[in-house]
Amino acid sequence: MGEMGSASKLPEHTMLSASERLELPKSVKEMWNCPYSKDFFAKFAEDFDNEDSSPTISLLSEAASCHGITIIGGSLPEWSNGRLYNTSCVFGPDGKLSAKHRKIHLFDVDIPGDITFKESDIFTGGDKPTIVDTDAGCVGVGICHDIRFPELAMLYAAKGAHIICYPGAFNISTGELLWELMQRSRAADNQLFVATCSPSRDSCGGYAIWGHSTLVGPSGEIIATTGHEENVIVAEIDYSKIKLQRKSIPLDKQKRGDIYQFVDECEEEKHQNSE
Repeated sequence: MGEMGSASKLPEHTMLSASERLELPKSVKEMWNCPYSKDFFAKFAEDFDNEDSSPTISLLSEAASCHGITIIGGSLPEWSNGRLYNTSCVFGPDGKLSAKHRKIHLFDVDIPGDITFKESDIFTGGDKPTIVDTDAGCVGVGICHDIRFPELAMLYAAKGAHIICYPGAFNISTGELLWELMQRSRAADNQLFVATCSPSRDSCGGYAIWGHSTLVGPSGEIIATTGHEENVIVAEIDYSKIKLQRKSIPLDKQKRGDIYQFVDECEEEKHQNSE
């Protein structure tokens, strides 16, 4: 649902060649390589393990390697073992796929008079958090509706993430109410950076997108943002602000473990298996 990348803008001919290879229809792209519609998911889904059937993966890998950057690209419809996933991929400066995040929380919504959609009828939910060390720091990855769940962000913070990246396409109703709120909440609660990337709005499309790609700092401050038009955000991230914020307001030390406790089930399972 959108695309995250480095601050460097890829050459236009590179992007056009991807569209040509994928034969994109002339309609809004709400996932990175296709419209967000059940009529297109299977058609544009790619098997990431098969290079010949993964032109988008090849493009992102090429771009990362060519420019020597880390790219968080997506999300994309992924076919794997007969199942369809909503997936975002992380490529290192060497062009290799270093991690992929399958959207964990599927967007099932029924707002009378506004929007009805059940993502779980189409996609299989991911079952693992995704955190990866990159040349740009330790990055946690979520997709769209994943941002609504503070537990995932807490887990990433506990595992040392400097920044959480959420490509997403909130609609106008939920976007106006929650898009900025969720980003600032996840950043302020965990005292880290949050970066989001949304598709621009297409008034002719069937799904009206809020837009407003944003970068938020560890105190919940907005560092950079845009409107709903197509645009590029370039901003610097100073990770020393994380340490400063946590020193100034030591939330981790102020937590009351005697009253409530956060449990990392993945670590618990590893511990049990090692015994």
